[in-house]
Amino acid sequence: MSYSLIKRRSRSRNLLFLCAALCVTVLVMPSALGQKRPEDPDKPLFQEYRGVQLGMAADEVRKKLGNPTDKGDEQDFFMLNDAESAQIFYDKTKKVMAISANFLRGAENVPTPKVLFGEELTAKPDGSLYKMTRYPKAGCWLSYSKTAGDSPLISVTLQKID
Repeated sequence: MSYSLIKRRSRSRNLLFLCAALCVTVLVMPSALGQKRPEDPDKPLFQEYRGVQLGMAADEVRKKLGNPTDKGDEQDFFMLNDAESAQIFYDKTKKVMAISANFLRGAENVPTPKVLFGEELTAKPDGSLYKMTRYPKAGCWLSYSKTAGDSPLISVTLQKID
């Protein structure tokens, strides 16, 4: 075999090795840097609703969602449109302790179980769906509920664990 042919094969192997090393680095880098993947089982995938998060002050919530239909010290009710409403519950310090978003037929941007939990749910025989997952390290739980029928009600609730 000629020297130039051996040199070309060596370069090809080196290039192949370099490409493989680069691919492995890209895949491993986030975990090597201590970054958590979105599938982190200690945190819910759904952590806010229309910019509202657990622990947020009541006045911040009202800036995000507008004037509540029913305003109170312990909870606000927002009728965002004909197909979407939300209840925001506050603790004694007037910070958000629970968010419950409700969606009727025709609502837009309804969170799916796949978006909320990273998986599809199996419907019960009547067509309804339900799942609740606790996230003790994050200090909250998340639930999804869809009623049966042609015009189901979908409720998504994120609540602090005391």
